[in-house]
Amino acid sequence: MSLVLNGVVRQTKGKSAARQDRREEYLPGVLYGLKDNVPLKVRPKELKKLLAEEGRNALIDLKLEGDSQDRRKVLLKDHQEHPLKEGWVHVDFIELDMSKPIKAEVPIRLEGHSPGEKLGGLVNHLVHTLDVECLPGDIPREFVINMAEVQLDQVVHVSDLKVGDSVHVLNRPGDAVVTVHIEKVIEEKPEGEVAAEGEAAAAAEPAKKEES
Repeated sequence: MSLVLNGVVRQTKGKSAARQDRREEYLPGVLYGLKDNVPLKVRPKELKKLLAEEGRNALIDLKLEGDSQDRRKVLLKDHQEHPLKEGWVHVDFIELDMSKPIKAEVPIRLEGHSPGEKLGGLVNHLVHTLDVECLPGDIPREFVINMAEVQLDQVVHVSDLKVGDSVHVLNRPGDAVVTVHIEKVIEEKPEGEVAAEGEAAAAAEPAKKEES
């Protein structure tokens, strides 16, 4: 699903211009286009609302005031966060050719609880995203694992996930995504017992040498 995001082509560049954009509640960024790269600024609240509703890989119709094109089909490529406080300081978009495959990271979400948890099993989520390649319009929002179907001592592999015929997964099929196991606890002996065992072993050592 494509959603519209409005923005403005930035006429000035540099750190001081970017700081001014942020003071005006804009998020500066760059559009890496099919034929050109465009400096831009968008409203961060609008962008984050769109991503919250449609996911990290939402297809966006980007309309930029001052752009040579009416709108462009884009995908969020990357963002930079402020090192000290909450919020983004820069964002990158990539323009899409809807007829050509693209690589993307798709999150994996665990839904519900495994029956193995009631038996003392612990869930270990090992792989949190899948690398896929497909047409932009076929990028899944997420992959969901129904944990109610995952039993104790079961391992869910990449090959077990339902991804659809239009999506090519780049991860190794045998990689474990999630497991449910009871962790083995190694009992530690009290320090007194360990010391006593050490003394006994030391005392027995000369006796062995005499016997030989």
